[in-house]
Amino acid sequence: MVTARRSAWVPHAVLIVGVALVLFPIYVAYDAASHDLADILDAPMPLLPGSRFVANMIEALSAGTVKTSGQPVWAMLGNSLVMALAIAAGKIAISLPSAYAVVFFRFPLRKLCFWAIFVTLMLPVEVRILPTYKIAADLHLIDSYAGLTLPLIASATATLLFRQFFLTIPDELVEAAKIDGAGPWRFFIDTVIPLSRTNIAALFVILFIFGWNQYLWPLLVTNSPGMTTIVIGMRQMIGNGDTQTEWQIVMATALMAILPPVLVVLLMQRWFVRGLIEAEK
Repeated sequence: MVTARRSAWVPHAVLIVGVALVLFPIYVAYDAASHDLADILDAPMPLLPGSRFVANMIEALSAGTVKTSGQPVWAMLGNSLVMALAIAAGKIAISLPSAYAVVFFRFPLRKLCFWAIFVTLMLPVEVRILPTYKIAADLHLIDSYAGLTLPLIASATATLLFRQFFLTIPDELVEAAKIDGAGPWRFFIDTVIPLSRTNIAALFVILFIFGWNQYLWPLLVTNSPGMTTIVIGMRQMIGNGDTQTEWQIVMATALMAILPPVLVVLLMQRWFVRGLIEAEK
């Protein structure tokens, strides 16, 4: 019994250490965001939070820094939010019917079409970045939300995952829908999509974070300060130059930048758990 109790502490200790490693950088960012620049540069930085947290957050939201040409953080957050939502929703909206067609429809070269989609997984973004940029430039998509989102919407990964799930749907369910008079579209809306809610929720979280963290593509297709995303904006804040980096604003911005992905995870987690519970009924 004593040995069992001692061994039970091992996973708890590992969990505590893991949580501490995750939360410590967030605490450092919060601590730095609550002081002025002089306190941060005066090593060692105070370990206890200061009194300027709200003031620094308001300054970041409303004015940004000199290195971002005064572009406010709220505008950068808005650009990133539009980009991440459009990419996540667009990928799911395209991948769902694509996988549905590959699994349930019978047409010539069906398998070839799927493997043509699948092969694109072997091509990293860096390989496709130049021709994709050329197409975006020819279509006058530079410095626009369409340019930020459209080239990143197609997703072979989401199509593959939905296809694998659709293959688990029993043939009896398909036949029952046909007997009830449901056509392909009605079967897709009334049966396939409700069964896919868990997968949609999980994929939406992954794809939203993917879109939110994009750096290379927004760096190429945005030139005006008004289209700057939060990731690009933070890089500009700490970029090289003669102006001193305002670390208190950078850390306040970093805290705000992690909030939308966290909120999406919490929101989708509820739907994810609900889907698992309903699947067990």
